[in-house]
Amino acid sequence: MSAHDTTEPNRRDFLYVATGMVGVVGAASVAWPFIDQMRPDASTLALATIEVDVSALEPGMSLTAKWRGKPVFIRNRTDKEVEEARAVALTDLKDPVARNANIAADAPATDADRSAGEGRENWIVMIGSCTHLGCVPLGQSGDFGGWFCPCHGSHYDTAGRIRKGPAPENLAVPVFEFISDTKIRIG
Repeated sequence: MSAHDTTEPNRRDFLYVATGMVGVVGAASVAWPFIDQMRPDASTLALATIEVDVSALEPGMSLTAKWRGKPVFIRNRTDKEVEEARAVALTDLKDPVARNANIAADAPATDADRSAGEGRENWIVMIGSCTHLGCVPLGQSGDFGGWFCPCHGSHYDTAGRIRKGPAPENLAVPVFEFISDTKIRIG
């Protein structure tokens, strides 16, 4: 047989190709459930962004919203709370990093870098999970008037910065923006 000889496809060639195709389809149908289970479920996708009406929050009041299965603390701080938070020296903080997803990752944990920004310094928005073991801290309590996690004794100030206890980091600030004077979009 020479290189120029051609052979006609026969039944055996067809069976090889058909068997290979059935194998590929079978492997894909077995692998798909494993691939599909890695996608987020509908409830998670539905909560990718939320809008929270804060029109009822007077200074000194707070509310807790649920975003991506986590509590989010939104607080309209009093002028006194803002002044106290501004007066804290960075050297007094356990975690000197702001942990604010809206600004640079290495920004210092000043009150201004933890708040909602210029003109809205009284507003603070944070994920309400203790950075020690994920418990939900109690608001307006603890040694610094902010949040207190009774599980292991972590104390956060009015800017959500860890001041005392085993928690290693400040409460995280999620991506958020004011879309009007009375509504915040988180996510």
